Amino acid sequence: MAYPEKKVVYTAEQALEALQHYCAYQDRCHQEARDKLYELGYGGPPAEEIIVELIRDKYLDEERFARSYARGKFKMKRWGRYRIRNELKQRKISAYCIKKAMTEIDEAEYYDTLCRELERRNAAEKPGQHPYLRRRRLADYLVKRGYESGLVWQAINDLEL
Repeated sequence: MAYPEKKVVYTAEQALEALQHYCAYQDRCHQEARDKLYELGYGGPPAEEIIVELIRDKYLDEERFARSYARGKFKMKRWGRYRIRNELKQRKISAYCIKKAMTEIDEAEYYDTLCRELERRNAAEKPGQHPYLRRRRLADYLVKRGYESGLVWQAINDLEL
């Protein structure tokens, strides 16, 4: 027989300490910290007081989070700018911080990554496809990964696929 989960009740100090460990482990945005507090049973003004304390003690920094998120998703997952921007918006990051995060992506490296992804995907496509269909499928794939369509088509034409 399964026992129902008991809600752990934290004091303000315990919740603050738990969030400090949570935020020290990796950069978090304000919304992730707020969600974690709700998991711990905190909401409303007490949760906001803890958020303010975390910001003051530099455990939370929205701009730092946005910059590291953009850098990581671009370098590790090879996402395009649109996808990174949309993911940051979903995390309720301010427009100013999103703009700062986009400066983390070097223009030349961005285009090189796009070309490498294009070549990798082209090698994985089935042989014998009509060339226009192949190009369209490649473009669709890269646009879904968050790359700008104009830049995708420029790369396809540059690589003469």
